Amino acid sequence: MKSILVIGMGTLGACLAAKMQELGNDVMVIDKNEERIQELSTIFSDAIAGDCTNPAVLQSIGVNNFDYCFVAIGENFYASLEITCILKEQGASCVISKAKQARQAEFLKKIGADEVFFPEREIAEKLAVRYNATNIFDYIELTADCSIFDLPIIPEWKGRSIVEINVRSTYNVNIIAIKNGEKIDPMPSGDYRFQEHDQIVVIGKSEDVFRLSAQTTSV
Repeated sequence: MKSILVIGMGTLGACLAAKMQELGNDVMVIDKNEERIQELSTIFSDAIAGDCTNPAVLQSIGVNNFDYCFVAIGENFYASLEITCILKEQGASCVISKAKQARQAEFLKKIGADEVFFPEREIAEKLAVRYNATNIFDYIELTADCSIFDLPIIPEWKGRSIVEINVRSTYNVNIIAIKNGEKIDPMPSGDYRFQEHDQIVVIGKSEDVFRLSAQTTSV
């Protein structure tokens, strides 16, 4: 279990905090809007109303006691900068701040943010890849040219094994899991025979996966 502080209870901050709590972590949330905190007090036992641009507010909760401090403020970038700086000055061990632009990320890192995330950009890029390519259900980018993809099988694979098809050599990708409905088979063996409605989770270069996805079942 980790100790988590989430500052800014917009949609992103509230969802992040709720998921962190669902995963078994100890979560404290803060927002300067008292009505918003009142709404969330039924979900989070530690919900505080306060303006975190005031150093006294953060000092009162002891930010150095948290494993991770998330600054999830959306529109007021100046406030995000101030709060990130104050957190680091008061000894926060790991500060993760939200940015909308690369220039904002540069400033946040210069004043001490350990990590910066771009939720809008990441969602936009993910949607673009998913709908630009054929039959890709989901993907996770690992590097600029290598990702993990979730896609349906080629119809001709049904009843044949991974070894028979020689997936790695033929398509230049590695299958790391097979999904069928709610079932998932991680790291399937070479003698696994594909079934109707199977989906494969593969890792490989994007260009190779796009070529493979173009041959898969229509969705």
